[in-house]
Amino acid sequence: MDGQATQGIVRFFMDLPDPRAANVVHQLHDLLVLAICAVICGADGWVEVELFGRSKQAWFKTFLDLPGGIPSHDTFGRVFAALRPEAFERCFTLWVSSVAHASQGRLIAIDGKAIRRSFEHAWDRSGMTHLVSAFLDANRMVFSQTAVADKSNEIEAIPRLLALLDLEGAVVSIDAAGCQQEIAAEVIERGGDYVLAVKENQPTLHRKVKALLDEAILEGALRLSHDRETDAGHGRIETRQVWSTDDLQGLSPDLRAAWPGLSAVAAVQCRREVIGGPRSEERKYFITSLKDAAAPTLARAVRGHWSVENKLHWQLDVSFREDERRIRRGHGAENYSRLCRLALNLLKQDKSVKAGIHAKRLKAGWDEHYLLRLLTG
Repeated sequence: MDGQATQGIVRFFMDLPDPRAANVVHQLHDLLVLAICAVICGADGWVEVELFGRSKQAWFKTFLDLPGGIPSHDTFGRVFAALRPEAFERCFTLWVSSVAHASQGRLIAIDGKAIRRSFEHAWDRSGMTHLVSAFLDANRMVFSQTAVADKSNEIEAIPRLLALLDLEGAVVSIDAAGCQQEIAAEVIERGGDYVLAVKENQPTLHRKVKALLDEAILEGALRLSHDRETDAGHGRIETRQVWSTDDLQGLSPDLRAAWPGLSAVAAVQCRREVIGGPRSEERKYFITSLKDAAAPTLARAVRGHWSVENKLHWQLDVSFREDERRIRRGHGAENYSRLCRLALNLLKQDKSVKAGIHAKRLKAGWDEHYLLRLLTG
């Protein structure tokens, strides 16, 4: 591999351990570069990765060694199924840390997503890969991810994910699965703040926070901060209201003491109206350690967390067809998903082309200079 290929993202993966024995035909970093480029350009599985490599073999040989030529799809499948996800993730996180802009108050949204067709057998879908990702809202980039057996194990995965992140000065938002005292304590101890959704998995906390805020909103009994925002378009009107208060006297001293750093509580109400159609209204509750717990501040944090659905999960499903992929062997599904997130980050990081993700992927497939710039820029 020449010097040009070791620039940019590739240099962060030079120490990635090869899971195979010595004297292999295909070098790991050649496999990695081929796979990254193929996924950027639209490959959706190992057969298509091989086909892309063979179609671009003359170009790849200008900067890769390729002593055994282009590997077969079976080789790609075996190697990425055996590649240790923890080692791959450490390299991934090291790279993202180098390009993501750290700033005070940056929002790190943590959320989970299942890869729906990654189960081993059609009669047993319990083994589908479930990934928990950290999304840096300001950069619109996946910061880190880890796999769990199923959604119920997100509680175990979140501390592992937090351990990979620099939380100093950050605001960490997590849905109800992460509303745990130990997680709140870790965020505070490492210099961050939290915004945690509260649901029935914390029944006492949910009941008390709901009663406190519902009564205050109805009767104005507390010092409340309020924010309201309305969006309209495509025949739909959505109104979001946020109420927050740092007056926590309505919560028992024991309950307040149980949650490290707790400084305020908030309610977020969403009302959706479809012209000529149904209306729906939902109110959700949150706790936070933010000292500036004004409603507009919390509204930005909650919107930023919900944006994970549009900026990450939707793009992975629509642009990268993640839910349709049928990679099931070993760590293959998790590692291919990591390749997709890596490709998505590279495409989002590039500002030279004013186009969407789909159009950028097409351009990368057509324009080798652009593809190399994505890889080395």
